Amino acid sequence: MQPKHEKFNGSEGEVRLITVAPAHFHAALLQKSMLRQLNYNVNVYATEGPELDNYLNLINSFNTREHNPTYWNPKVYTGNDFFEKMLSEKNGNVVVLAGNNKLKTDYILRSVGAGLNVLADKPMAIDEASFEQLKNAFTLSAKNDVLLYDIMTERYNFINILSRVLMQDKELFGTITKGTPENPAVEMESVHHFYKIVSGNPLTRPAWYYDVEQQGEGIVDVTTHLIDIVNWQCFPEVALDYKKDVKVTDANHSATPITLEQFRLSTKVEEFPDYLHKYVKDSVLYVYANGNISYQVKDVNVGIKVVWNYQAPNGTGDTHRTVINGTKATLLVLQGEEQGYKSKLYIKKGADATESAFRENIERAINDLKNIYPVSLKEAYDSMLEIEISPSMDDGHEAHFSKVAEKYFNFLITREMPEWEVPNMLVKYYITTTALEMARKKQPAF
Repeated sequence: MQPKHEKFNGSEGEVRLITVAPAHFHAALLQKSMLRQLNYNVNVYATEGPELDNYLNLINSFNTREHNPTYWNPKVYTGNDFFEKMLSEKNGNVVVLAGNNKLKTDYILRSVGAGLNVLADKPMAIDEASFEQLKNAFTLSAKNDVLLYDIMTERYNFINILSRVLMQDKELFGTITKGTPENPAVEMESVHHFYKIVSGNPLTRPAWYYDVEQQGEGIVDVTTHLIDIVNWQCFPEVALDYKKDVKVTDANHSATPITLEQFRLSTKVEEFPDYLHKYVKDSVLYVYANGNISYQVKDVNVGIKVVWNYQAPNGTGDTHRTVINGTKATLLVLQGEEQGYKSKLYIKKGADATESAFRENIERAINDLKNIYPVSLKEAYDSMLEIEISPSMDDGHEAHFSKVAEKYFNFLITREMPEWEVPNMLVKYYITTTALEMARKKQPAF
């Protein structure tokens, strides 16, 4: 149990972060804003190297920016024993984990075992063995009265929020259909790129990012966001049981070829490290970053697909596609060429609605929503209507990290994390890790 003095009441500076091995920039994004509860002293434990330097440089950029600067004071310990040092010192009460995923689940388990709260970037498990560790971590966190939570930023994307609201309008949406494995009721597809330009500069990825044993395959990584949104939108506030409510019906994975020159451009590393050699054939690195999962939740068929290409063609970018079929309407989120690679929300009539009833209900719903949100309706294409959203509602992906943190810190105070959160986290990682094993049995990665 947490000592009494470690209980949270919302006072200023009571949350003392312990940032462990911040190899992913998401660790720094949690500190982009100075939330009232956060203590400005942050203890950082890591080995020396470019990943730690990048984290500290980002924190320094937040501290020195002209508008609304932060005032973080990182206290850094570097050494190969950084994790053991962190556990022995316990200079904080919330461990932040965002980086190399190979040991992340072990770090989670040992941190909650030591009586520390944990806020972890996805994925919290990348294979069946780490899923077993994660289950133990949730059991131990409950025993020690600490909170373990993953960073699901997509719940704070306004398009996802609005879709969820519309799905709960039964006159408009009806109920979600069941679909089939071949034609699922819910489809989500996400296309990403290893090499991209961010703020005018190429994004440098660590070499280990290309190692599926350290980063995890695509089928267990980005898919966590997609599955989380399926649960959150289609089964709102329902505690799902991965043993009873979920069935993975099919899964596949495939590799993206990366030449040495592409690897150099992306990582600034001249040669493939030794740990990648088993994935190299004829001087080309094969990264199992692509995958698809077919599964059922309470008999609703879902299809998830993730693709990683090396680089988007000029003038294009990442793409996304979501289709959720209701009996009276279908909701679509599209981010492709027609949308200028910006996500847009559409709706069209479902099988159980007449055209007049559908029009009447969508106009009613949008008129009601106008009292709360800056939205409107316009004709689109392929029998779809676009639900236009004011640009003012797009606060950007980076802003969502602070929103996740605020939600989590409030849980620390109230000790009232919704009962569905932990079961649904287990569902999410059960699906991804089960799908990975299924895909590997069909086609071994190496």
